[in-house]
Amino acid sequence: MPRFLKEYLETKSVVMRPYNKNLKLPSRDSRNNMTDAEQMLWQRLRRKQILGLQFYRQKPILNFIVDFYCPAANLVIECDGSQHYTIDGLAADRARDQALGQLGLNVLRFDNRQILTEIDAMVEQIYWIAKQRLESLSCET
Repeated sequence: MPRFLKEYLETKSVVMRPYNKNLKLPSRDSRNNMTDAEQMLWQRLRRKQILGLQFYRQKPILNFIVDFYCPAANLVIECDGSQHYTIDGLAADRARDQALGQLGLNVLRFDNRQILTEIDAMVEQIYWIAKQRLESLSCET
């Protein structure tokens, strides 16, 4: 782990994000019923495999349940199925991304098919974006 990252993570406290308490049980249900793409990506995110970062799955933030959340990098990862590519789905995602962005969160979106067929490329992209986010956050403190 790079020295700047280790120092940053040692001094960084996890910020709890506001969330709707009514989403606790649905988020637990979502963790027990993950899609194939979510399960595949989770196997690569869990146990601090990327830069030693902790990721959470099916995490309530505001009035949403995000697929994956990394508090240290202010990063949200969404696995999008076909419903996200309808007119209504795209509009809902835009509003959601904007609301999460107002909390300082960066939202990455991946197509489920892309995750299932190109998992290594997706993980590499997450690695580089997380690294970039951490470097910029460590410069701010």
